[in-house]
Amino acid sequence: MKDFREFLLRGNLVDMAVGIVIGVAFAAVVTALVTDLITPLIAAIGGQPNFASLKFRVNGSEFLYGSFINALIAFLIIAAVVFFLVVRPVNRLMERRRTEPAVERPTKDCPRCLSSIPVGASRCAFCTADL
Repeated sequence: MKDFREFLLRGNLVDMAVGIVIGVAFAAVVTALVTDLITPLIAAIGGQPNFASLKFRVNGSEFLYGSFINALIAFLIIAAVVFFLVVRPVNRLMERRRTEPAVERPTKDCPRCLSSIPVGASRCAFCTADL
């Protein structure tokens, strides 16, 4: 039981659990946004009041493609929000905080396998040819 308790109280596990809970709540908000605001806005332009009711039948089987359209719109919104509000700002922050200069190592091509290797290498790391 002690090992199990330590596993549960490990910091990264708790952080991950919090992230998943917030992600699920965020997905519910975005789904409501799509269903209650964006779909009616698109419907005002296109004339269809609710995408969830769109379906067709083939041999008695119902295909609910309207629900798929709602889910696709929700996914695209979530992806855009994560990209523009999380990924881009974090990348910018990491660029600003980077203190070491970019390392440029001169390379040359191996005559046998044409791989890029450091200029000072005496043996190719890829084909092990003596240089």
